[in-house]
Amino acid sequence: MTHISFNDYVKYITQQFTSYIDTPAEEKKGRRQNSKSVTPVYSSRWLGVIPFILKAAKKNMN
Repeated sequence: MTHISFNDYVKYITQQFTSYIDTPAEEKKGRRQNSKSVTPVYSSRWLGVIPFILKAAKKNMN
């Protein structure tokens, strides 16, 4: 597991925030509409996060 320093974390958050602010409003609106149109996976929609946890645990065991 890698550990990230606090300064690197602040730098990353600042870069993400800056790129979000610099993105045109039309592109943000298009992204939101696009993400709303994508249907969630059946197992996640009905069973929540449990299938994800089980898959991750199985992957870590192998």
